[in-house]
Amino acid sequence: MIYPIVKFGDPVLEAKAAPVTEFDAALRKLLDDMFESMYAAHGVGLAAPQIGISRRIAVIDVTFKEDPKAKLVLINPEIIHTEGRISQNEGCLSIPEFRENVTRPKKVTVRAQNAKGEFFEHSGEELLPFGTGHGHRHCSPVSLGRQWSVAVSHLPAACQTSAREPFEGMLHDRALPGGGPGAHDARHPPP
Repeated sequence: MIYPIVKFGDPVLEAKAAPVTEFDAALRKLLDDMFESMYAAHGVGLAAPQIGISRRIAVIDVTFKEDPKAKLVLINPEIIHTEGRISQNEGCLSIPEFRENVTRPKKVTVRAQNAKGEFFEHSGEELLPFGTGHGHRHCSPVSLGRQWSVAVSHLPAACQTSAREPFEGMLHDRALPGGGPGAHDARHPPP
């Protein structure tokens, strides 16, 4: 089943996602549906809140179907180690046509559970830190609005107004105290 992608402003994207506690056939079906939905939306990563399901689940395939072994399921993910810094242009399926340069760790190690509930650790470089960091953000209590606000606050003052314009209708004049799509992890502030 292909789920529609929830767009910026939906409350499910603002809430802390619930941990997964049952590892059953329904979860495996949801994971399959998440990969199918991600591919249909031309994404390389998708978190359950992005399809309206407030659960701590992210799926990633930085090869976009080229290498089935590269598919990564992260259930109840926690980033446990990071190294270095790298900037890269990043987008979000929940905010179509918006891209921003984002600084994330160059290397990341994540601890998560697989579809059977088994814990594992996975380390990666290049695109993986962006996928895991972004997916982790969607499952964390930091809202997209807060993340976006932090991203914009790092721009020069003259650029902040033009960066906000595409979102004015979505923000409904809300005060957003820090944060934006793909913004920096609070534990790892920008240099």
